[in-house]
Amino acid sequence: MAYNRNGDYGQPASNHPIGFEMTSVESDRTPPIGFENGDDAPPAPIDDAAPEEGFTGGTPMHPEGLQPGDLPDKNVYKDPVEEGSLGRLISEKGYGYGSHNVHTEDRQEQLFFNDNKRHIDYVLAFDDTEPRKAQKRERFFLSLREEGLEIEIEDKAESRNGRVYFVKVHAPWEVCTRYAELMNMKMPIKHNEIARDVEEEACLPKLPNPFEYDREYLPEEPNYFTCAFNRERANQYIIENQDTFFSPSQRSRMVYEVMVRARYDDKEKLRFGIIRLMENDCFTAAYPLHEGSYNTEHSMLTHGAENERKLLYELWARPKNWYKEQPLDLIRKYFGEKVGIYFAWLGFYTVWLVPASIVGIICFLYGACTMYSNVPSNEICESGGIGATVMCPLCDSRCPYWTLDSSCFYSRLTYLFDNPATVFFSIFMSLWGTLFLEFWKRRQHVVAWDWDVLEFEQEQESPRPQYIAEAKNERKNPITQLMEPYIPFWSKLTRVTTSITTILFMLCVVLAAIFGVIVYRIVVVSVLYKSDVDLVRSNAKITTTMTAALLNLIIIITLSRVYRWIAIWLTNIECPRTQSDYEDSFTFKMFLFQFVNFYSSLIYVAFFKGRFVSHPADKEYEVVGYRMDQCDPAGCLIELCIQLGIIMVGKQILNNFMELGMPFLMNFIRKQRGKQKTADGQTGSARWEQDYILTDKPPLSLFDEYLEMVIQFGFVTLFVAAFPLAPLFALLNNVIEIRVDAFKYVTQFRRPLAIRAQDIGAWYGILKALSVLAVISNAFVIAYTSDFIPRLVHIYAYSSDETVSGYIDASLSYFDVNDFPPEAAPDVGLTSNQRFENTTICRYRGYNYPPEAADKYEYSIKHWHIVAAQVMFVVVFEHLVFFLTSWIAVLVPDEPRAIKDQMLREKFLAKEALYNAELEKTKKNRLQHDDDKEEEADAAG
Repeated sequence: MAYNRNGDYGQPASNHPIGFEMTSVESDRTPPIGFENGDDAPPAPIDDAAPEEGFTGGTPMHPEGLQPGDLPDKNVYKDPVEEGSLGRLISEKGYGYGSHNVHTEDRQEQLFFNDNKRHIDYVLAFDDTEPRKAQKRERFFLSLREEGLEIEIEDKAESRNGRVYFVKVHAPWEVCTRYAELMNMKMPIKHNEIARDVEEEACLPKLPNPFEYDREYLPEEPNYFTCAFNRERANQYIIENQDTFFSPSQRSRMVYEVMVRARYDDKEKLRFGIIRLMENDCFTAAYPLHEGSYNTEHSMLTHGAENERKLLYELWARPKNWYKEQPLDLIRKYFGEKVGIYFAWLGFYTVWLVPASIVGIICFLYGACTMYSNVPSNEICESGGIGATVMCPLCDSRCPYWTLDSSCFYSRLTYLFDNPATVFFSIFMSLWGTLFLEFWKRRQHVVAWDWDVLEFEQEQESPRPQYIAEAKNERKNPITQLMEPYIPFWSKLTRVTTSITTILFMLCVVLAAIFGVIVYRIVVVSVLYKSDVDLVRSNAKITTTMTAALLNLIIIITLSRVYRWIAIWLTNIECPRTQSDYEDSFTFKMFLFQFVNFYSSLIYVAFFKGRFVSHPADKEYEVVGYRMDQCDPAGCLIELCIQLGIIMVGKQILNNFMELGMPFLMNFIRKQRGKQKTADGQTGSARWEQDYILTDKPPLSLFDEYLEMVIQFGFVTLFVAAFPLAPLFALLNNVIEIRVDAFKYVTQFRRPLAIRAQDIGAWYGILKALSVLAVISNAFVIAYTSDFIPRLVHIYAYSSDETVSGYIDASLSYFDVNDFPPEAAPDVGLTSNQRFENTTICRYRGYNYPPEAADKYEYSIKHWHIVAAQVMFVVVFEHLVFFLTSWIAVLVPDEPRAIKDQMLREKFLAKEALYNAELEKTKKNRLQHDDDKEEEADAAG
């Protein structure tokens, strides 16, 4: 198991002995909320803060509560600091003020209390001295101290702007070991000799890898087997240094676990936790510290990495490393498993886009190289032949007649994407999607094993504090057999019904917006075709398509912002029990909305546009008095390509700007506002204040990153038949995205809490569903949107020489201009219609009977032959691809054989450690028993 040795740069060795003696007082105390699992309870308060007899009250962690005298009378809180009440309370309770004698230049990278021994595991900040909030804070501090945490407060006079207090929190060794056991943290017990044997058995020597980051600065760390930490078996773990045994991210997670359940009010049992204090503005910030500056004055070549943040910046976040692998173990160690798994997935997805991009480029180049040898395009562009055919107007009244050769450019452009290679590429991408997901599942299994989170989600997850506060009833937990809060079914039903109703309403709003874009297309194309300017009229279709796509993009971005707020509000109303339930519920709402928001216009162009009007005189389907818009004789595929390209690329450019530009701008503004000298006349600020200026990472920011990539995955797979270059644009975006996100996390964001995660969560199921939909979507795009099937039917059923020659003429039907309704007849007074004044017959795209037939303008037998062929193609395509993808899923195992061996080895070692611990305990008891007998014998003698 790749357990990362948590090296700490320049930390002094701790003098604490290794030992886990549990006092009788500790064993009798009530455990904290969420850890009611038996005998593991926090220690008693330190003697000088222990409650006296007769105290009533309580906290979530300490029902026995505190002394009423521990909280100062609220009347003294006019200004707790200036009047000295806060200072007196701190000195009385042993919190400790920050030293005023530490020079600013020494404080800039300070990661310890002012004794330079105790590591700062968490920082709280506040700038409000309002009495009620101050009283809550003091009660909260006392709760933290009850749990054994140590606190040191920096006075506002030490801050850069003279307004902010900083509270530094430290978890001693005893607290860390207790919560490591309660939180089931896995720690190293033995070196992993299996991994070394596997490397030694490699058949080929390791070849140079230009994409690998420099191992000189980040050598591979030792590989360990791990098991859940237990204080009674502490001597069996590899503890070389107590200060570095738990990493800073693990320590901050333990401190947060205490703070999220610490009480701040004795009157109300549900008033507890740093989350609610932040919501009430009692604290302005709560964050772990970054481990120093990322842009130190010394070069890594001469001085090496001064801290892990600097190392992450040099190896990962710098733009010059855009082609390098990511140091995933270091990312996980610094930011936690949840962030690490996201970047592992993003890097894996980006690498897999390389073969898809190469094949897409080949298909595009094939179309470019054979463009001028394409017979249908040549026929359209032939001015003296079929290209001179008079075509029916594309709108009513003011639209003129036009000749087929004016669509020459459109037909050439369409062939770039609608050529024989398109079918192959669609099948390839369908298989690619399945292979990507199967190999990611395998890779994810290895990562989860390597990072000790393989069985993380099988553990009992504690209820959210918000759920506990909202729930008014209690029932017995079937797992823990303890009473816990719950929300009744009828209340849940009301909440879910409200949520579903609002979601359906918002989806209707999205569809209404898309309908508005459709109306825009119809109206604008009609207006442009009525123009007397040849340039405007000849480019009416492509102008309408591009402006409609831009308008659609603006609507998509705007509605996304609005719906995100609504989705958070609805999820809060539902009040899911656990954080995983909360994230899954929010994910479902947001993706459902974004799916409709981003893909509905593409679905309209691909499958519905031009299919409601069968001939020019068909008035059955009209929108606000206008005829529904039609596809070009070359087809609708190029419009789908333009729509997809603008939405996909435009969204990527805007997201990258917002992701990097907004945090950078906000940080710059905060720095400028706080730019003033400190009390000692120097301009530098302490590490905790430098981090305070940074942007706080939004709680659901990682969700936004996943959503962006999953929507992109849909663009790449669902409509790839219309845009073979989509994987290439996705690849270019992701290369930038990785470095932009890395730069954000390392330089612009405060260090986030290291959250554990086993996998990418609900996103895997969404990706799986998209890969299945992609097979169906591409089958229909090829069959119904492109001309692939109609061309095949023409070649094998209607062509005398079994070639595509004559296909364009066969795909155009005849229409008698005298059959136009009066309100739809072309205006003969138009200048552009003067050269067509003797026209009696015009042609249009479709397979209908001619005007002299008995069933004039009805669908011909050729139309139904094509429909039958399209249905058969969809069925065969889907069954073939699903058969191949199913076999791929069976043939690719979820976990490598080497991982299975290591899992079995680790379980064996865990059992062996338990056996050895019990054996030592038995020997110790036997020796004690023998000693007691000898003492009894001596006493009897």
